[in-house]
Amino acid sequence: MISDEAIQLIKDSQEASIRAKTLVEPQLTLIYDNNWFNIWVPKVFGGKELDLKDGLTLLEELAYWDGGLGWTVTLCAGANMFAGYLEPGLAKEVFSDKKVCFGGSGRATGKAVWDGENYVLTGFWRFATGAPHLSHFTLNSFIFDGDVPRLDEEGNPVFFSFFVPRDKVLVHYDWDSFGLSSTASHSFSLENTVIAADHAFQIKPEHRIEDSTLYRIPFIPFAELTLLVNYMGMYRRYLTLVEKFFFEKSTDENWQVKYGKNYFKKVDALQLQLESDRTKVEELTEQLWTLALQDSPLDTMLTADITSTARGIVKHILADVVTLFPLLGINAAQNGQEINTVFRNIFTASQHSLLNVS
Repeated sequence: MISDEAIQLIKDSQEASIRAKTLVEPQLTLIYDNNWFNIWVPKVFGGKELDLKDGLTLLEELAYWDGGLGWTVTLCAGANMFAGYLEPGLAKEVFSDKKVCFGGSGRATGKAVWDGENYVLTGFWRFATGAPHLSHFTLNSFIFDGDVPRLDEEGNPVFFSFFVPRDKVLVHYDWDSFGLSSTASHSFSLENTVIAADHAFQIKPEHRIEDSTLYRIPFIPFAELTLLVNYMGMYRRYLTLVEKFFFEKSTDENWQVKYGKNYFKKVDALQLQLESDRTKVEELTEQLWTLALQDSPLDTMLTADITSTARGIVKHILADVVTLFPLLGINAAQNGQEINTVFRNIFTASQHSLLNVS
């Protein structure tokens, strides 16, 4: 799904983006030209409107070639998907800009006070992937009517999602992770910021405005699958680089006799396990998409299976990466070596709340 020219540009730009701690212009131009931030956006708003299987395939492939770029596209494309929950006229206006890029935080914090006409937002949110090039920041915030917190019928606090234009947001340039540095996932804050009522929405199928198949899928299993395939793409690249290293070492007859057979057997087994995991994820994706096509109620057992499968795969990937790392020599510990970059990206990505195995 990615041209040879695009792959070469991605490879050529990776180190520059790591040094810059953000995606660099050639990468962003490639993303805009291919409309990758809008893979889930309805065609009526200028998006690609990919089905779930094709979109996941693209995200996995991007992550294979550059985990930082793949992660950024995954998170920003997931946020741009909110277009289908917005009033159509507003969505069409916002997404008429080919460089529109949503991103932000899924954690419900902060305070949104309804004054009868607008919301007044105050709060601090962490880890907005792609912060330097976001056109709008997305966030979840608890709703207050004056000083009174709004509650639902069961007495739980109500929160809405919001998208806020960049010029209203204060970005805190605090992302300094040892991996995924190019994602530039900085924090942001708002202080008594007035936001129009039509910039609030709820990310639930029953609140969708756009009725295409994707919007019949609850957001959490959708997000889990997008993050999981990204993670598996990084791991697939790691195994490729491990195997390449073993081939290079096998030219040394002593190494080949002492280690070759066992090491190649080990990496082959892990590659077979990964293919089995990919098949399982494809099956879950197909089940989820079929239910959405039929507009059928989502089976809670399926959502639980997606969650447990995602966390189980992440858990054994982490263990397998650690098992292989001591076999790779001192070069694998050196900054600037691709296998070291992939190693760090894998462990940083594992800390996302939807993948975290703790």
